[in-house]
Amino acid sequence: MELSISPLIYLAIFGAVLLVIQGIYLLAFGKSIEHDSKLNRRLELLQKGATKKDVMEQLRKERSVHTGKISIPIYGLIEERARKGNIAFSARTLILLMVGLSVFSFVLLSIATSTEPSIRLAMSAVFGFGGVFFWISSKAKKRVGAIEEQLPEAIDLMVRSLRVGHPFGAALSIAADEVADPLGSELGLIADEISYGRDAGEALAEFGDRVDLQDIRFFSAAVSIQQKSGGNLAEILDGLSKVVRSRFKLFRRVRAITAEAKWSGMFLSGFPIAAMLMIQMIKPDYYDDVKETPLYLPLAIVVVVFLIINVLYMRKMTDIKV
Repeated sequence: MELSISPLIYLAIFGAVLLVIQGIYLLAFGKSIEHDSKLNRRLELLQKGATKKDVMEQLRKERSVHTGKISIPIYGLIEERARKGNIAFSARTLILLMVGLSVFSFVLLSIATSTEPSIRLAMSAVFGFGGVFFWISSKAKKRVGAIEEQLPEAIDLMVRSLRVGHPFGAALSIAADEVADPLGSELGLIADEISYGRDAGEALAEFGDRVDLQDIRFFSAAVSIQQKSGGNLAEILDGLSKVVRSRFKLFRRVRAITAEAKWSGMFLSGFPIAAMLMIQMIKPDYYDDVKETPLYLPLAIVVVVFLIINVLYMRKMTDIKV
């Protein structure tokens, strides 16, 4: 029995593409851009001797890379995910990376495999474009999830500061110093903008639109309403904190309930692909008798379409809004 290692080579090349993207990103912007340290990026820049104004301008420049003015479907989708993940690369740079990594994948495929040039071209495009998009999406999901988890704690810190008599801008700054990234630097930037005269509700609303989080929009609305009509902001934010915690708790409960359906959908969608890869490894010539028949390509396309429909339908069924 002859084993084919082509599937393993494809997985290795895809992993190499992800490592190259991460390496280029860290080489270009450094480790601090990743927001992995307990000390948030804003405080780290201040400790290095930069003035508050310089830090504010640098952070605003990093967040203005993705303006969202271009609505071309693929370009707009990349820019949206990059904006949520606070990726320092512009959308144009990311597209250039996709092209460059596609060429890189083609070279690796040419060296490591003996497949036809058309198949190598298709696979290299999948690795280059898909790898960058997967990397951006994972960064965005991780960052938005972290902000959503940190928000109730940050609001509680603001509530305590407001109750002892601090103004909202100072309470926001105190919370920003205590909370780690990614939320810490965002709140610090908003606090600095407020100290320079920007409207608090407007700054928070822009932040909510950038990360596309409903809880941030609730926070912005609460601050804006209190500024216009008055009231006890500490009590308002205390109630908001409880609502956010309840929504987050409910969201986790819903995610636990729908986990079985999600994994069932993933299994049903991935099993045919896994079976095909296993057959290709165990018996590489298994499909040779049918590859030349006229129905092979149309039926293969139909199978792929049904798999995609299955993934989308199962995702729609388990996507419960909280």
